[in-house]
Amino acid sequence: MSAAPVTSPSRSHDGAAASLLNDEERLRIRAKSAQFAPPTAALPDGRRDLVGLSREELTDIMVEIGEKPFRTKQLWHWIYHQGVTDFSRMSSIARPLQEKLAERFIVGRPGVVTEQTSQDSTRKFLFRFRDGQEAETVYIPDRQEDRGAVCISSQVGCTLSCTFCHTGTQALVRNLGSAEIVGQFMAARDSYGEWPSPKGETPRLLSTIVLMGMGEPLYNYDNVAKAMRIIMDGEGIGLSRRRITLSTSGVVPMMDQCGAELGINLAVSLHAVRDDLRDEIVPLNRKYPIREVIAACRRYPAASNARRITFEYIMLRGINDSEADARELVRLISGIPAKVNLIPFNPWPGSSYLPSTREQLERFAKIVMDAGFASPIRMPRGRDILAACGQLRTESQRVRRAARTDDAPDTAE
Repeated sequence: MSAAPVTSPSRSHDGAAASLLNDEERLRIRAKSAQFAPPTAALPDGRRDLVGLSREELTDIMVEIGEKPFRTKQLWHWIYHQGVTDFSRMSSIARPLQEKLAERFIVGRPGVVTEQTSQDSTRKFLFRFRDGQEAETVYIPDRQEDRGAVCISSQVGCTLSCTFCHTGTQALVRNLGSAEIVGQFMAARDSYGEWPSPKGETPRLLSTIVLMGMGEPLYNYDNVAKAMRIIMDGEGIGLSRRRITLSTSGVVPMMDQCGAELGINLAVSLHAVRDDLRDEIVPLNRKYPIREVIAACRRYPAASNARRITFEYIMLRGINDSEADARELVRLISGIPAKVNLIPFNPWPGSSYLPSTREQLERFAKIVMDAGFASPIRMPRGRDILAACGQLRTESQRVRRAARTDDAPDTAE
């Protein structure tokens, strides 16, 4: 079914006004993000990780150690096209330089703590970074074709506290750095042996990236943007911007910046059509209400009938799944090139919500589809390993903290 027709309600005027209003807010968001900055890329022995550096930064480092700028292209090819982590295997680089590089640098990966494969072939990784913090990444294979999406985390924990989301029960610890974000995708490709990077029309097993893991990507925009530029670079991993989707709960000022600078696909975690309800289940709505989020979607420059904005809508029984809710959803997104992903609630330990019944899911979907919007019901994947939507959470911190408490003497603080 085709998407609803696109209208363009004074996009340029709205965009200019929003830009003026949002500049100060963007500065505030960046200042707060800096409080959760990732640790330095340097190891205790002084070596530096080359993964996560921009081309310009890599060139500067080569010049600092007395090498010509063309070394950047060589290293970029080995790191991001070939997936090589050992300088001695970089055959186009002479041995004396290989040794020089090995003394000063590494080509890192996050450590794999656990790697679980679901009955439906979904694979979940728990990655540990150099400071001991952890985040989860999920590979979701397509049901029909040899391809799939890598669901990447952008933060350790989350600051949004959405009531239906298991990740939201883990407080934000810190942002992930560009190396840690890129490294999740590279480590997943290590697991599937997909090196060198496929070129042109060559099919990719790990074919898309969705920034839908732990955290709110737009509250870590600078590191996310840097990582995505590395991933999109045609001489390395070379993943098209059309194959990357960023999911946000509606950080309006950064939605505008993401659209202008990256032009990747946008998914919006809407989940409610009334501000009073969304205030409760997506607390960020108190800062950026539905009206402002929808207006930012209308401004989003990459949106078109070929690249529709995805509205994610988790279906909670008796809370947001009525036919009236469906009709209001249609009204809200009218004129936006969009599709709606209906997501059955995925239970997690301690949650109080119930998933909508199958009958109610289908009634809701029919109303949305009859209005001209694709409205697939996203079947849960990886539930048996807590890898489904809204189920990601690193338990290792809690376990370690409990272990320390058990070993502590029985004294009051």
